[in-house]
Amino acid sequence: MNNYIENLNWRYATKKFNPEKEVSDENLEILLDSIRLSASSYGLQPYEVIVIKDPEVKDKLKSSAFGQPQITDSSYLLVFAYRIDIDQAYLDKFIENNSKTRNKPIKEFDGLKEMIQNSVLTFSQEMKEVWASRQAYIAIGNLLSAAAELKIDTCPMEGFNPDEFDELLHLESKNLKSIALTTIGYRSENDGLQNEKKVRKSKEELFTRI
Repeated sequence: MNNYIENLNWRYATKKFNPEKEVSDENLEILLDSIRLSASSYGLQPYEVIVIKDPEVKDKLKSSAFGQPQITDSSYLLVFAYRIDIDQAYLDKFIENNSKTRNKPIKEFDGLKEMIQNSVLTFSQEMKEVWASRQAYIAIGNLLSAAAELKIDTCPMEGFNPDEFDELLHLESKNLKSIALTTIGYRSENDGLQNEKKVRKSKEELFTRI
């Protein structure tokens, strides 16, 4: 655990990546697994992640992210997008996956199905979208921690135009809306932020112990 905390202290939101140094395929798959295994409400995972390596696509998206160099200089750009179609069909598919994965009759999941029907499926569309986007942020947190363990740099980003990203990536046709980005790669030696002390609240300020 000491190493884990040390690695969290090592990581920071990298502003300048080294475009010559690429994340290996093996490490990319580990990072994607960290996203896939993230916690989410009921395990519904109401989001998808678009993994972009193609330099031409990244270059097109860069102008919709205010020209930030992380978009093109990092090895990969990950676009987190939440689903807007959290409905009965989505729930039925989720229950089928539970049944298949755990090799149990689908009837055994009637209680879980009813619980979700009486909670998430009763939300307004606006509430569903807020709820779904929050789940995506949990996955981003998992990704940042996993990357730090591998000494891979990341930069979570909200500074982009979601509507333009959605159009360029044809997300509407997939019932998706982009909510946040994360770039992954390796820091440039010219990124001065890597030498700055991490600024965080003290434990006394942050935690209330009862």
